[in-house]
Amino acid sequence: MPRTKILKNVVLVALGIITVRLFFIQIIEHDAWVAKANEQHTLLETIVAKRGKIYMKDGNDTVPVVLNNTVYSVIVDPAVTDKDKIKESLEKNAKDYITADIDEVFNTEGLRYYIIARNIPHSIATKIAEEEIGGVWFQKSNQRYHPEGELASGMLGFVNADGLGQYGVEGSLNNILAGKDGVVKSVSDINNIALSIGNDNVKIPAEDGKDVVLSIDRGLERGIEEIMAGAVANSAATNAAALVMDPNTGKIIAMANVPNYNPDNYGKVSDASAYINYTTEVPYEPASICKNFAFSAAINEGKMTSETTYYNTPYTVVDGWKIWNAEQRAILNNHTLTMKQALYWSLNVGSIQALKFLGDDPDNITQTGRERLYDYYHNKFRLGQITGIELIEAAGYIEDPNEGWGRDSTYANMTFGQNLGITMVQTATAFSAVINGGVWRTPTVVEGEYKNGEIIPLNLSEKISDQILTESTSDMMRDMLINNRSYKVRSGIDRAGYAIGGKSGTAQTVVNGSYDNEFNQMIGSYIGFIGPQAELPKYVIMVKMWGEGQALSGGDAQNLFDSLSNYAIDYLKIKPRY
Repeated sequence: MPRTKILKNVVLVALGIITVRLFFIQIIEHDAWVAKANEQHTLLETIVAKRGKIYMKDGNDTVPVVLNNTVYSVIVDPAVTDKDKIKESLEKNAKDYITADIDEVFNTEGLRYYIIARNIPHSIATKIAEEEIGGVWFQKSNQRYHPEGELASGMLGFVNADGLGQYGVEGSLNNILAGKDGVVKSVSDINNIALSIGNDNVKIPAEDGKDVVLSIDRGLERGIEEIMAGAVANSAATNAAALVMDPNTGKIIAMANVPNYNPDNYGKVSDASAYINYTTEVPYEPASICKNFAFSAAINEGKMTSETTYYNTPYTVVDGWKIWNAEQRAILNNHTLTMKQALYWSLNVGSIQALKFLGDDPDNITQTGRERLYDYYHNKFRLGQITGIELIEAAGYIEDPNEGWGRDSTYANMTFGQNLGITMVQTATAFSAVINGGVWRTPTVVEGEYKNGEIIPLNLSEKISDQILTESTSDMMRDMLINNRSYKVRSGIDRAGYAIGGKSGTAQTVVNGSYDNEFNQMIGSYIGFIGPQAELPKYVIMVKMWGEGQALSGGDAQNLFDSLSNYAIDYLKIKPRY
């Protein structure tokens, strides 16, 4: 065959192949190739929403406690960017901000957009930009800044490197604070320069997050944290938690955890437990503080008064178990006492007697008594369930009155705050109902949105106001709690002209799956109220102290309460009434 004919056939075959391929590209694969072309000539940039600021109250003023610093992310196009140049630049200028394996990014086939460094300050971003490395651009974003340092860190939480709120207010209100990112989509030329015209250009503006005002008082919070830190340093405790609540509104004006951490350097904590807000997230057994609830239930049902009597013994036997009084004195053992004296001396046999009264049988615990106590604990006082506060919280648990082994002994222990799991905020909210006239109110830490210099209600959750006790029950309990302070407070601690009442709790803890009957590890708690004499209390204060392997008592917690209550009287300018 002549050489020219062979060449002609080769050309014809090649043209045929090209024609078929063009047919597939232009007709069959048209949409796919258009998409690829658009992808290569489309610039897509996220407009990061500005995260809302967090404010606290300072008297009548509103002050910021969480702000934003402008920072930058470094984004590369591996198909264009010189890997060695950007790698050298970042190692030199921003080594601590690199968030990706740069070699792996550049070895990933088809990758056109990747963030390789985050949270770079403006000064460092400027240095990198001045090197004019192709295919590198910067995205502006926000980084949280805490001008008050560690203040209320356990309650505030932090924002992680991905911009997500973690723990505390930052976590629970993340959707409100974060806002919604926007986007800019534009067609670019061959040099990746955006074209200003075209139907494919899209801009969706960012919606900035809301600024939020908390009901927390900054000055009170700082003073309470300082007092708590001193109490921990001068005791066997390693940790303490406290909250201050207005029992007449449900507003929490202080919520403290010690030790704190610095939210600006949240990654440097040695133990992630530092992030926990122990007032809302950790159910525990507050011990004899719960006698307030058992006594209130029996009084409210008309089964007893503060002057009702019973025969007190050193211990009582329930389901074969001996349950002892912690206080053993000759004037108490084998004597007839009033229920007021039982609360005064914090007698476990006395609180079990309240359960017997609830069951209509002064000599035995009955099913009726268990069911009534469950109704008050779980349904009325709302113990063992979330309160509705605008924070991350644990529910805890209250044992079923009828299901399970040893219901009588379980419920006997529940009268003095063991064999259940409740949080501090649940306890303080229930206690507020005991002493405020009998009204359970949803606790809150959010005052509202701060907008144009005004605080606008946010209505983040249903606010309940439920009369669960009669006013007479509340009056009687308040008088009994004031009486509790008469022998337990050293001369000069409680000031004249004020009504101050409270109750301590020393709790056994579970160690290795069972109660520590050697009492080597215990948790000390105290809850009380303060206000002018002959008026409803102004504030409720609850404190908790603990440490692994340490035996803390209600007395330790009471000492801390004494310091906090006197500080609160001065700071809040609560005037006495004589």
